[in-house]
Amino acid sequence: MPSYRYKAVDKTGRPARGGLDAVNEVDLELRLRRMGLDLITYEQVDRRASTLAGGKVSRQDLINFCFDMEQMYRSGIPMIDGLRDLRDSVESPRFREILTVMTEDMEGGKVLSQCMASHPEVFDSVFASLVRAGEQSGRLAEVFESLTASLKWQDELASQTKKLLIYPAMVLFVVGAVVVFLLIYLVPQVTGLLKTMGLALPVQTRVLIFASNFIIAYWPFVFGVPVVAAVALITWIHRSPRAAYMWDYAILRLPITGLILQKIILARFASFFALMYQSGITVLDALKTSEDIVGNRVIADGLMRAGQQISAGESLTETFRNLGVFPPLVIRMLRVGEATGALDTALRNVNYFYTRDIRESVDKAMKMLEPTLTMGLGVILALIMWSVLSPVYDMLGKIKF
Repeated sequence: MPSYRYKAVDKTGRPARGGLDAVNEVDLELRLRRMGLDLITYEQVDRRASTLAGGKVSRQDLINFCFDMEQMYRSGIPMIDGLRDLRDSVESPRFREILTVMTEDMEGGKVLSQCMASHPEVFDSVFASLVRAGEQSGRLAEVFESLTASLKWQDELASQTKKLLIYPAMVLFVVGAVVVFLLIYLVPQVTGLLKTMGLALPVQTRVLIFASNFIIAYWPFVFGVPVVAAVALITWIHRSPRAAYMWDYAILRLPITGLILQKIILARFASFFALMYQSGITVLDALKTSEDIVGNRVIADGLMRAGQQISAGESLTETFRNLGVFPPLVIRMLRVGEATGALDTALRNVNYFYTRDIRESVDKAMKMLEPTLTMGLGVILALIMWSVLSPVYDMLGKIKF
């Protein structure tokens, strides 16, 4: 179906712009009219460009959508009528366009999961698979309730991850900027003063002067090489599967953040795996889907091997134990869940276990990072000041009063 970029006005005369899929120009005008818009001008564009121009559907939009769908389904409101109401109430232009297309697809005979699968940029394969399983099992309200909780958890998890990574990066950037400023501005001025005094400079002062002169003389090299190296590394990671695998492996082996990131990945896996299992998706299909969820090639490779072992007749608990990424307590939870037939409950317990551990680990890491980075900045500044001022103190000590 072609994509169009349009300019329109609403009933109050306010302009509106966006992108929309339509069969032809007449269909585009009809679809916009259903959205309460009058078409002014349009142009046919590439589908990919239309998606980018239309904006992005936020996680909060999806949370509200899932909550509204759950309440609507429990209240007995027909699905197509509920979608029309949601289409008229959402604030995101892009999401409103998607709901318009979904409503028309349902009028054409498609079920909700098929409509969602047509928009993978918003409803990923996990989302559509869970809704399909809910439709088949008659538990669509439970699926939307679980999706709402899962999306809220992802939002909190993303906040924890940003909190863990952004603060140290900002502090290290400030430390680097301060050191560069001292080497470029302060050290040359003091060096000129020391040379006029004709003092014999100690080793640490000569090293500091050498570093300052090197940065001033070769600053394009000093600042350009890290940028070029970073771009080359990113390009290599994107083009080479082996490099991407090695990068993901290295991330998981970082001293402090690596263990926390591993817990975040496993918590995400346990949450979605429990959701899919509870919705009636088979273990093998859930594992296959989880390979795309975890976002780490090392863990994804382990899940692929786990699926192969289960297909060969291994139990789920033994398979996860062989992966070597789950602690004994988690394996014990899975063993009890598998033995009692309550695997989804066991997986939710695993998710709770990791979520609590992640929150405590992030708080502990932040408490450790703040004094550590402050101390590191103090040590660097002390070394610089010691290297600068030690010749002056030596000269003062030789003066006889």
